[in-house]
Amino acid sequence: MELIPPGKFLRSGKVKDIYEIDEGRLLFHFTDRVSAYDVVLPSTVPRKGEVLCKLGAYLFENLGIPNHMVRLQGDDMMVVKKMDMIKVECVVRGYLYGSLMERAVRGEVSLPMEPVMAAKLPEPYFDPTTKSDVKDEPISEAGIVDQGRMTVDELAEVKRMSIEVYKHLNERAARAGFILADLKLEFGKDGGSSLLLGDSIGPDEFRLWPTESYSPGKPQESYDKQPIRDWLSSIGYKSKLDQARKAGAPTPAPPTLPDWLVKETSRRYAAVYQSLTGKAL
Repeated sequence: MELIPPGKFLRSGKVKDIYEIDEGRLLFHFTDRVSAYDVVLPSTVPRKGEVLCKLGAYLFENLGIPNHMVRLQGDDMMVVKKMDMIKVECVVRGYLYGSLMERAVRGEVSLPMEPVMAAKLPEPYFDPTTKSDVKDEPISEAGIVDQGRMTVDELAEVKRMSIEVYKHLNERAARAGFILADLKLEFGKDGGSSLLLGDSIGPDEFRLWPTESYSPGKPQESYDKQPIRDWLSSIGYKSKLDQARKAGAPTPAPPTLPDWLVKETSRRYAAVYQSLTGKAL
């Protein structure tokens, strides 16, 4: 297969570099960069980009949902259709964890259950956020429509597809011995009215817990970037970041990750790929 030159550089996201091939196609380069709490860290995680690219491609091919992928190129690049991205992060949660748990404890969301950390929710919970380069914030379905981010019909379809993807991937994870705690998806339009699943799907976009160690009421072992978030919290960086954002101050410089955490994160990302696809990396 002939390799397509990267083309014109457009921008760097938190973990992807994006190039324009022509009027209808982009090239995504999945790097080994890592971000947490919407901050790009100075460390990189070996083979992380390869895992995100190959796992995303595998899922795009097997989910049965219309998506933007054209084909893979090499180990960490993907040719995709150019789309007008919808300015909403479509989060689906199956378990009470992370920011949803924090908001439930503060009484900001109403759930038909007591707020027990990592408890299973009665049904997959659609929990959209804004899409921001600084910090994604929760947004109601009414707010999405009122702000013109989606029409009522588009929102209904995106919500349906998001929950369908969550259920499919959760079933796949269960067969591999994992629990899919939550999942973040993005959608766009490719010039018409059709909605397509975009961006990527991998350990940067979901929380994955080993079934054998799952126990509600406490933090869970995670095969994603949650260990990095936990480490940043343990050294006080998360608290410092929250204070700076609340005060409107500059983002504090993030720390370098310890070698043991980099190696363990790389190992876990590779394990996720092999578990969910049945293929060696």
